[in-house]
Amino acid sequence: MELALLLVSMAAVVLAATAISDRLHVPAPLLLILVGAAASYVPGVPTIHLESEVVLLGLLPPLLYAAAIQTSLVDFNANRGTILRLSVLLVVVSALAVAAVVHWLVPDIGWAAAIAIGAVVAPPDAVAATAVARRIGLPRRVVTILEGESLLNDATALVALRTATAALGGSVAMAEVGLDFAVAAGGGVLIGVALFLLIAWLRKRITDPLMDTAISFLTPFAAFVAAEEIHASGVISVVVAGLLLGHKAPIIQTAQSRITERITWRTVAFVLENTVFLLIGLQLDWILEDVRESTLPVGRIALVCVATVATVIVVRLVYMYVTWVFRRSNPIPATWTFLIGWAGMRGVVTLAAAFVIPEDAPHREVLLLVAFSVVAGTLFLQGLTLPLVTRLLDVPPPDPAEDALSRAALLQQASDAGFAKLEELEFDDDHGVMDQIRARLEQRTFAAWEQLATAPGQETPSELYARIRGEMIEAERAKVLLVRNKGKLASEVVSQVLGMLDIEESMLDAGADAREGVRTGTLVFTAGRQCEDLETHPAVETRSGPGCATCLADGTRWVSLRQCLECGNIGCCDSSIGKHATAHFHDTLHPVIESAEPDESWRWCYVHNLTG
Repeated sequence: MELALLLVSMAAVVLAATAISDRLHVPAPLLLILVGAAASYVPGVPTIHLESEVVLLGLLPPLLYAAAIQTSLVDFNANRGTILRLSVLLVVVSALAVAAVVHWLVPDIGWAAAIAIGAVVAPPDAVAATAVARRIGLPRRVVTILEGESLLNDATALVALRTATAALGGSVAMAEVGLDFAVAAGGGVLIGVALFLLIAWLRKRITDPLMDTAISFLTPFAAFVAAEEIHASGVISVVVAGLLLGHKAPIIQTAQSRITERITWRTVAFVLENTVFLLIGLQLDWILEDVRESTLPVGRIALVCVATVATVIVVRLVYMYVTWVFRRSNPIPATWTFLIGWAGMRGVVTLAAAFVIPEDAPHREVLLLVAFSVVAGTLFLQGLTLPLVTRLLDVPPPDPAEDALSRAALLQQASDAGFAKLEELEFDDDHGVMDQIRARLEQRTFAAWEQLATAPGQETPSELYARIRGEMIEAERAKVLLVRNKGKLASEVVSQVLGMLDIEESMLDAGADAREGVRTGTLVFTAGRQCEDLETHPAVETRSGPGCATCLADGTRWVSLRQCLECGNIGCCDSSIGKHATAHFHDTLHPVIESAEPDESWRWCYVHNLTG
């Protein structure tokens, strides 16, 4: 009962602190560390010793897997050079620099123990980096680099730590270190790929979402344990399996399985990530209690902690600057370089890895405090100032309006592919099914384009549909619940009908969330490939005028306006009743239009279905 009470209390604290952090606009990890540190001194709260096995075997695999399956393999591969250098070279450089500083300040600690603590504090944490970076809205490429780095750098750090702890008990040859790293990396990749092939084979034959999700739960632990059994890197094995399974999910999983897995792992990651930071704070009391028995002076201990925090921050910034100067291919803006350097927060892996240091290591209690200081110091110093640094460097976050435009253009191309397939199919359409399919696809595409119509106080057709349909669903649900209460229908039937209404309402909510994120502002689309028509019809200043002349003549209302770049004709978009811009294209074959809405600068080619 005491254990159950402790677990329930921790879960309640995590949920409450996370909710409060949203209201205070403070990153949840920072608040949870403070709450945990304060709780560790509260009488009656049991002392919790965070064992390395619990973190490395119980928490790390699911956290890495949850992050890996959501990481784009395409984006990861595009930045693989930067990610690999940060994951390997920077970890080694940081470990050696910290080892030199610690050995200089505490000479009797020995080089093996100094390198061990260097390896412990060297890798930034995946959970910490993602939690802070996504909250403040860093550029996606920066987030990809930070996530990719923190997914792989634990492997380098754990190999270095294993080598250092072995050196504490004897001598270790450099050849053994290189061989150990090669086996860890190569073996981890092989186990990860092998497990991916096995899971992919199983998923193609399993259509039950519950069974698929159960296999997903087993995957990270199987990958980690299998790799560690052959002395390979469990971290790399989990990450490789997660990246490949996430990338191939649209092919090897059913739609229901993907939705179930996505929601399930988001929930698991949410609970584990926040619980981890609460556990970090709960370690403070007993770590300080052990430090009181140290033979080192308090001033020297404080100096070692501060110097180590400063070293990991400075080394990372210097490394980023040096590599930026000599970088030739796929360059990163200078401001982003500093931002990546400043976003090197440490997390639970650092603290857990510290417990791997043998009990008989010299000044072990001080080394544990150093690890805690680096975690807390980087999270609070860098985590709290990262939003300010982002603003000072004028680094723009992802633009929701540009995302809406990209989403609409992609959906348009997907719909065109669907229409082309529809034309190829041969079937007897005695019930107007083809017209129904066309209408539904057009409604979906129009709703995506209408998200760009961000004029305040103006309700687009898709917004009107969502509002009216939402009120209808409420009435339908009330009727179903009334019938349920009479007890005349099977509960399974009622649950199925309620589930159908829930799915439709969730789709309306998702569309509303997407529209809410689109802000009015300057919208310039810069991505995507060009075609000959877009190249010969550059953007122009759209002329101000009364609007769509045909709509005015017909007495109808338009949603958004488009201008022909061949003759300057202004017509209404396809979400409008008249669809006069498209009608103008069919009449004249003028290929390119431009948005005539204020503060929007994007073009559309009717011939090639491309956005420019």
